[in-house]
Amino acid sequence: MSKKLFTEQEQKLLKKHPYVKAVSEKGITYTDEFKTISIKEYEEGKNSREIFEAAGFDIDMLGIQRAKSALKRWRAAYRRNGVFGLEDSRKCSSGRPLERELSLEEKYARLEAQNAILSAENELLKKIELAERMLKKKK
Repeated sequence: MSKKLFTEQEQKLLKKHPYVKAVSEKGITYTDEFKTISIKEYEEGKNSREIFEAAGFDIDMLGIQRAKSALKRWRAAYRRNGVFGLEDSRKCSSGRPLERELSLEEKYARLEAQNAILSAENELLKKIELAERMLKKKK
């Protein structure tokens, strides 16, 4: 984490930025969209300073090391998990296990959400399989 702390004025300014999800005195959370854009621009040959400045960030306020570290972290996550690695996992859960027993409604809602995710994955796999079959037919 960077040693540079954001002042109240800098925090207010950063909160207004379209690619900033949240800001605290010590850190900044960027949108998933900005992370994806940054990865694409990096692959096109831009460095972290160019990417952040093109997005409208004041690199002197952020700090070049913070920008470099963020981009390095996003690239590693992208290599490991693709676009899903860039998503902010904190929006789904805090990571802490629940200490209380779930009600039937909560269990049902969780199972429905899990079912929806699995259904979407199955549909994606079917589309990929169909596309692969179409490619083989063309050859």
